[in-house]
Amino acid sequence: MNTSPIYNSIGNQYANNRVPDPRVAAHIWNAMGDAKTVCNVGAGTGSYEPQDRQVTAVEPSDLMIAQRSDATNVVQACAESLPFADQQFDVAMTVLSIHHWQDYQQGLREMKRVSSRQIIFTFDPTETDSLWLIRDYLPEVIEFDSGRAPSIDSIVETLGTAKVEPVLIPWDCTDGFQAAYWRRPGEYLKPEIRLSISTLAQLPADIVERAVKQLAADLKSGQWHSRNRGLMELTEKDFGYRLIVASS
Repeated sequence: MNTSPIYNSIGNQYANNRVPDPRVAAHIWNAMGDAKTVCNVGAGTGSYEPQDRQVTAVEPSDLMIAQRSDATNVVQACAESLPFADQQFDVAMTVLSIHHWQDYQQGLREMKRVSSRQIIFTFDPTETDSLWLIRDYLPEVIEFDSGRAPSIDSIVETLGTAKVEPVLIPWDCTDGFQAAYWRRPGEYLKPEIRLSISTLAQLPADIVERAVKQLAADLKSGQWHSRNRGLMELTEKDFGYRLIVASS
């Protein structure tokens, strides 16, 4: 079964560079309440799966499954067709995965069908340019994200009544998603870091290389630090990442 060509081509370094951040994890795990059974949809290498609950992971990519330390609890399937009974789980969760689904509304409906509570960690595509990397170097990402990532409002509408909570990103975030290095600009110069950020891994290479070259020049000249001096005083910042919690 090969149903995730994107991650079968870009996911090689995920286990190394996408290490769950405990502060982000706290938001997700706190939202689970007293849930005992959890379905992690679009589970990847297993990030943010709670160790104190019974977890069933759902992941379509062979490559991502191969990077898990233990694949015994993994079902290879897609979000849009979860092979489980109605209300089989206390919680269905998904972490930075929904923008890769073929039909996010169907995937959300499936999460509602198989669980009593749904937890979605995602990002608001209208906030993409709040990150200097996108605003100043890669504006192409704005159109790219708006074309693949559902709005927060559309997610809430599909789920029904839901609570939306902002998740601030710490300056030393260990999970290398797009905004993780907002106070560590030199990290974006590393090819292995960019490969673990799906947006940068999927954009045309010439566009990304142009941006990286300009960023390197601005770091050397001091232009980046002059332009972003205020960021160095912050320990966390809102870049549009949101935790959405709903109940069936």
